[in-house]
Amino acid sequence: MSVSEKIVADFVANDIEFVTTVPCKQLGGVIDAVENEPSIYHIPSNKEDEGMGLCAGAFMGGKRPAIIMQNTAIGVTVNTLVTLTQFYRMPLPMLISYRGELKEPVACQVEMAVHTKSLLNQLNIPTYHFHKPGDEDELDAILKYTFMCNKPVAILTDATFWGGY
Repeated sequence: MSVSEKIVADFVANDIEFVTTVPCKQLGGVIDAVENEPSIYHIPSNKEDEGMGLCAGAFMGGKRPAIIMQNTAIGVTVNTLVTLTQFYRMPLPMLISYRGELKEPVACQVEMAVHTKSLLNQLNIPTYHFHKPGDEDELDAILKYTFMCNKPVAILTDATFWGGY
């Protein structure tokens, strides 16, 4: 089973029935696996904050949601995370490609990487960093945690975890 398939299998095992995604080359395999999973309703989003709104609607409609996105949009999601997700105590697993780390080929990605973890920390969002193969084995426990405590949770996945750029 590939890492992408393992991630989606953990989504299914934790009753995640709705996933929205924003295009991301690094997370493309997971997005494809979500699209091919018949028990998950997949809606692509144009922007991350729009995707969080879709997840809120799914949650309020009785579904367990998740979002797949890039860290470069954390800045535009701050208001949505605070006034919607956290205010309404929505559990929201956020699988996030952590662009801008070592070996990053795109210079503009670096600036957001410098701020990603501190922004999530400032928002009191539990954050986990998948950096090496095998880290995905923690995903099931992370998903159980977010649904138990009704909190958004960030799972950062960097290029090293995915095997490079």
